[in-house]
This record gives sequence, structure tokens and C-alpha cells, in this order.
Amino acid sequence: MLSHPLTSDAELRALEPWRAPEFAEFIAAHRDHLAPWLPWAVRLTDVDATRAWLQAYAERQARDEGRIYGIWQHGVLVGGTLFRVFDHASGTAEIGVWLAPDAQGQGLITRAATHMIDWVVRERGMHRVEWRTVPTNAASIACAERLGMHLDGRLRECFPHGGVRHDALVYSLLAPEWTAR
Repeated sequence: MLSHPLTSDAELRALEPWRAPEFAEFIAAHRDHLAPWLPWAVRLTDVDATRAWLQAYAERQARDEGRIYGIWQHGVLVGGTLFRVFDHASGTAEIGVWLAPDAQGQGLITRAATHMIDWVVRERGMHRVEWRTVPTNAASIACAERLGMHLDGRLRECFPHGGVRHDALVYSLLAPEWTAR
């Protein structure tokens, strides 16, 4: 199995379609925590829908257009990260993350995102990595800033979710900034 250690008891590895039952269980257990920020946490309500979503990411990966990973701690799925956008033509990738409440505060997302950014910049040659979040997600904003990302601006009411149009903050990091760290 391919994995990347994040800590002595946590690792990052591919979140593949065969893991749909485990991921569906994770979503169900943490839906209230995830739903304010992540539309898929509202939509994925059963194993079949979850498998189809993970399969779509597997197909995107096969086309080199996206990737999705899980974070396991003590062998239990506690979060994940993905490249929602993976655009070679523009040299831009957008990273997204999520984490169970009881796994917060341990640096797991920062470590996972660091690994993914390093890979996408150094191995895949992407020039720009984006991070988008709503202005009320303080943990997401803090993580983007820990990663050295810069606030590019606010996209007003661009994110319809839960019957409301939310603003999105766009953070970015350029390859030269990352490699100079």
C-alpha cells in the first residue's frame, strides 16, 4: 500500500472507491461539522452515492485532472484532502481539506497540505496553488496562512450552498514562493 506518514500515528493515502463504506460512515458521523463548508457532505448520504463520487475522482486522477486522499490516524479515517482543480494548461491546482473535530489541533491538515503542495509544485510543475474558503471558516483561513498563502481577494456571493450565496476568500501560493521556503 502506498502511504505518506504525517505523524507517528497518522498517514495520508489514496481515498479510493473501494473505501466508500468507510468514507460514508465518516461523513455520516461528522455531517454536522462538515456540512456548513462542504456541499458533498450534504449530498453523500449513502454508500452508493459516496462510491460514485470517489469513482469520479478516480476517473479524474486517471485523466490527470484531480486527486483525493484520506488521512488515517490509528487506522481510523479522520479527514482528507483533495485537488479539486488540477489544471495543467493554467498551471493551477486548488487544494481542499476536511477533518473530524476530534482530530483537530494536531497539525494533520497542515502536514497533509504541505506534502500535497510540495508534490504538486516540485513533481508536477504547477505554478499556482489555490485555497478557497468562506470568510467564517477561521480554521481554514488559519491553515492557509500557516502554509504561507496570500489572500488574493474575495469573490462575492460566488458559492451557493445551503440555500445561501456565500462569499469565498481566495488564497494562493506561487511555486517560487514555495520553493524559496
